[in-house]
Amino acid sequence: MSIEVRNVHKQFGDFTALHNVSLQFPDGELTALLGPSGCGKTTLLRIIAGLAQADSGQILLDGQDASRQHVRERQVGFVFQHYVLFKHMTVFDNIAFGLRVKPRSERPSKSEIHERVMRLLSLVQLDWLADQYPSSLSGGQRQRIALARALAVEPRVLLLDEPFGALDAKVRKELRRWLRRLHDELHVTSIFVTHDQEEALEVADQIVVMNKGRVEQLGTPDDVYNRPASPFVYGFLGNVNLFHGRVRQGVLDTGGFEWQAPDHALVEDAPGTAYVRPHDLDVARYEPGAKGIVARLLHAHAIGPLAQLELARADNDDIIEVIIPSEQYAQLAPREGEDLLVTPRRVDVFLETAG
Repeated sequence: MSIEVRNVHKQFGDFTALHNVSLQFPDGELTALLGPSGCGKTTLLRIIAGLAQADSGQILLDGQDASRQHVRERQVGFVFQHYVLFKHMTVFDNIAFGLRVKPRSERPSKSEIHERVMRLLSLVQLDWLADQYPSSLSGGQRQRIALARALAVEPRVLLLDEPFGALDAKVRKELRRWLRRLHDELHVTSIFVTHDQEEALEVADQIVVMNKGRVEQLGTPDDVYNRPASPFVYGFLGNVNLFHGRVRQGVLDTGGFEWQAPDHALVEDAPGTAYVRPHDLDVARYEPGAKGIVARLLHAHAIGPLAQLELARADNDDIIEVIIPSEQYAQLAPREGEDLLVTPRRVDVFLETAG
């Protein structure tokens, strides 16, 4: 099922949760709503589900206006951060619940319910836990059961609100890989809310980056990480070094180093900032007269395949973070306090705006 959000606006008193948001969610794809707390992603998810009403705008399911439809009519499966399993029911009965409470005319037979529940338990790789109670399960197992329960009613759309947020890092990583594999098998149109950048980049087909009730960028994981549309997206999706200066006719002068900014060739004179990720910087021995940014090595952490360097610019003491292969660091063998030369391999320049 395709989902379209058209000019959705939502206000809570004086707080605007969503500013006329318009989005399309392709049929069969897994989309992440990514952003900091309070950006509007959960509000948007609840409006799509029918658990909340927009002040204005439309929700279209397969091209049909569903804005006033009850949540039951939308055929949506919902998985919350906290598993919300029925403690007094076995795993089997938890998954079967949604099928058993259907109107008699729509309710499958007992044998059909049994077959579907066992098939789902096998799908989430927990068929051996059918007779157990939620209290005996781990957090990761409970969340997989919650997902199976949502899938039991064969929803047209699967919505997940921070589904792995309550789990520890190791279990979270295992479950998001598992979710990706499950989605590739089922192809249910799915939207999940997360504030975890790594989770969104690893799992989603497309990512909607949200900030203050607005969409900052919509694109594939590669698009939003490697081609950020705004300073906010750049900063939210991983560490970044900032170099401030003035943009004049396609060049950003940061004082001591010039950065090419061809997208701003027509700018006569305006404040601008170069954004460079730590792994897009090279370091070398400092040689007087060489082109680059002179920076003093403060600290290096070189355990594993990557070395993380913390340096201070010689001209203003701004901190620069650099990530290079450990082999390169070993060959360079710099000493703390030594001056090094830092040069960018890739840079994006944004003009600074008032406010």
